[in-house]
Amino acid sequence: MGKGIICVDIGGTFTDIIALDVETGEIVREKVPSTPKEPEIAMLSAVSNVLKRIRSKEIEFIVHASTIATNAILGQIGLELPKCAILTTKGFRDIIVIGRQQRPELYNIFFQKPRELIQRKYRFEIEERTGPDGSEILPLNQEDVKRAISKIKEEGIKAVAICFLNSYANPTHEMKAKNLVEKECKVFTVASSEICPEYREYERFSTAVVNAVLMPIVSSYLGRLRQGLEEMGLNCPLLMMKSSGGLISSQRAVRMPAAIIESGPAAGVIAATFYAELIGLENVLSFDMGGTTAKAGTIVNRTPEVTREYEVGGRTHKGRLVKGSGYPVRFPFIDLAECSAGGGTIAWVDEGGFLRVGPISAGSDPGPACYGKGGSDPTVTDANLILGRLNPKYLLGGALKIHKELAEEAIREKICDSLGLDLVEAANGVIEIVNSEMSRILRIMSVERGLDPREFALMAFGGAGPMHACWLAEELSINLIIIPLDPGLFSAWGLMSADVTHEVSKPLMTTSIDHERLEDLFESLEKEAIEVLLEQGIKEEKIFLFRELDVRYLGQSYELQVSVPSELNENSLNKVIESFHEKHRRMYGYCMRDEEVEFVNARIKAIGRIIRPNIPKQPLQGAVPDENSILGFREVYFGREEEFHKTPIYVRERLKPGNVIEGPAIIEQYDTTTVIPPGWSAKVDEFGSLRVVR
Repeated sequence: MGKGIICVDIGGTFTDIIALDVETGEIVREKVPSTPKEPEIAMLSAVSNVLKRIRSKEIEFIVHASTIATNAILGQIGLELPKCAILTTKGFRDIIVIGRQQRPELYNIFFQKPRELIQRKYRFEIEERTGPDGSEILPLNQEDVKRAISKIKEEGIKAVAICFLNSYANPTHEMKAKNLVEKECKVFTVASSEICPEYREYERFSTAVVNAVLMPIVSSYLGRLRQGLEEMGLNCPLLMMKSSGGLISSQRAVRMPAAIIESGPAAGVIAATFYAELIGLENVLSFDMGGTTAKAGTIVNRTPEVTREYEVGGRTHKGRLVKGSGYPVRFPFIDLAECSAGGGTIAWVDEGGFLRVGPISAGSDPGPACYGKGGSDPTVTDANLILGRLNPKYLLGGALKIHKELAEEAIREKICDSLGLDLVEAANGVIEIVNSEMSRILRIMSVERGLDPREFALMAFGGAGPMHACWLAEELSINLIIIPLDPGLFSAWGLMSADVTHEVSKPLMTTSIDHERLEDLFESLEKEAIEVLLEQGIKEEKIFLFRELDVRYLGQSYELQVSVPSELNENSLNKVIESFHEKHRRMYGYCMRDEEVEFVNARIKAIGRIIRPNIPKQPLQGAVPDENSILGFREVYFGREEEFHKTPIYVRERLKPGNVIEGPAIIEQYDTTTVIPPGWSAKVDEFGSLRVVR
């Protein structure tokens, strides 16, 4: 047999794996409970199981998404942050604490800032100064650096961030200091100009500090993971999903762990982008509901929306990230809205006698009450089980036994007895609350972005997404829902359909630029980007380059990214400016063509193509499903105004392209359950996905 690819997404509740035999197209699927304190254990166990089933003799590479970086910043037990230091320009040791003037709670006098990632005694001032034009004002005082190194050794520091003022314009002082530190100490070291060569010192310093803090943690984790894989005989490259939706080698991930902070959620949106192109959709709202959270993303013209404003460890309120509550990181992130609404989200009654859902999750251990692992709190999964929407005997094809009586006991004791509701009313109330929370994040990613959700299809995935999709679509007046193949493993598909990417930038900070000089700058950035991808094993003919400029009106605080043609001349540069005016008008409702335009950064996005999964098109068959596709019937409750319906239960693996299922219906499969309420119907298309319509 030929080569294979293994893709693993570690979630808060389950670890999902998809393995593909490149030559035969054979796909092996695996889903196991996650081990949050030691996430590599679940991954290695799943990989071991898959290797026994896949026929490929050689694994070409393994792609992996993990939330270990986020969990470390959030303070997960077992992921204590290492002792770190910062070397910074004299007079600026407190800048990473002072930050900006943004307060997440403007009128809360008891507001507490996020904890300091680096204690003040480990923030060392270095005499040096570079001007904003890159000129040296004051040379680097190497004696200051050596005194800091002595303290670093004495205190057992594990990682060092070097952050000097205006280093984006001239990184010489930072690199000299870094060389001195690396020569004398065995510590992880990062210079701010290496990973964020852009102006705005607070954001650049914060990015470097977050990166430094994560380096020992990610290095240790990936080291254990690589060792476990090698013990299985897997010496192939290990790639990681970045927050931007691209891939990075595990070696570079150790040097740039701030780039993989939101790798898991990004994988789902990349999968939705791949699938949208496959089935011919332009605009899609991605909806990913797993065991812990629900996430929404936007895909416009088959391109996922990306943001450069992100605060790791920050709080969310009603699906929105609360600015000033976390640590800014200047990397591209897939734009997502998120809420605490997953299958394991706990329902409870507050002191005022109101039913609440979240934000705490039962996770995978102990999990929902119905799992029978010791959990006693009612969850969204328990509510769906009571309403008949889940198989009352097992999940994951029988691998996970279900105990309906435990779900009933949890909801009676924790909700019914407190609120005077019967079992069905309480369970349905839990579902309505969680649906309301999830519809809010879909509105954030559509209506609040100036987009009409009625012009989008809703692509629902995750282990719980297809159970709730129809109610969310009704709330937003969406008429088409796509349930892809393997929705419960869909983020793993995103890993398989992603490309290796790298981005380099250079500050400009000018209102006038010669197109020839700009062309020279882009060519040097392209050379640098190509070298990085070649280093990660990408062949040169598989590398594609895209140019961008960050542009704003002179005096504005924030800029917009504008595409730049591959051949620059005076005319094409004028077109870039015009496209900036147009983008500004679309984003903010106006543009100012008479105002002076400032060029802030030049940027190259390099993409290295790797193997893409091939989902073959199947011929359509009859509309009526075969009799053997019906597993049986079950009483299912679809809403407050409805009684229980005797509902057919279909096995998705037995449905054929062209089959039409009229609601009410339940469609069960290994990794998820799709609920089709009355008034909706589902058709299996040529690629095996379900097109659910009203």
